[in-house]
Amino acid sequence: MGDIAPIENSPLRVLVAKRLRDAIVNGRLKPGTPLVETALAQQMNVSRAPIREAIQILENDGLVETIAYKGKRVKPLTPREVEEIYSLRETFEVMAARRIIEKKAPVTSLRDACTSMQRAADAGDREALIAADEAFHRSLIKSSDHDLLLATWGNLYLRIHQIMSLRRSDKRDLTEIAANHPLSSTRWKPATKSARSS
Repeated sequence: MGDIAPIENSPLRVLVAKRLRDAIVNGRLKPGTPLVETALAQQMNVSRAPIREAIQILENDGLVETIAYKGKRVKPLTPREVEEIYSLRETFEVMAARRIIEKKAPVTSLRDACTSMQRAADAGDREALIAADEAFHRSLIKSSDHDLLLATWGNLYLRIHQIMSLRRSDKRDLTEIAANHPLSSTRWKPATKSARSS
């Protein structure tokens, strides 16, 4: 059958980290929430060791912080941090747009993601809209063919996902998010060209 690598189970700390990360970025664990090892271990039916290791992973991701004499908590989002996160995303995406124009890369995946966003907004489906938004921005970065940019953007988007999950969820807000993205190649090209000259 040839050399086929066996399937390896992920370490428990990685699985726990993923579960906690999802809870944070989806807004189920709010900013400022204390992360108590014993309570989490009991809730997730694991020992404290993988909980401790998972929390350390999330601290490295920038989603958790240590408070002296108090322990770990979900890192709060200050107005300054939100501004910095979005300004950094803009910098990354302007760079990506320039590379896409230079390489004349196809933008079909971007248009598809925009269509999905509009459908989700029309249906009032926040989770589907966030998923489509991530697909749009990931496609934008990926299409630039810059591996380091893609890896760096991945960590940044964890915080963006968290911010979007914590925003108010009325339909007007969802429609504004969807409308903030170009829906056709005609609209996309001027947007990226203007970004190039800025």
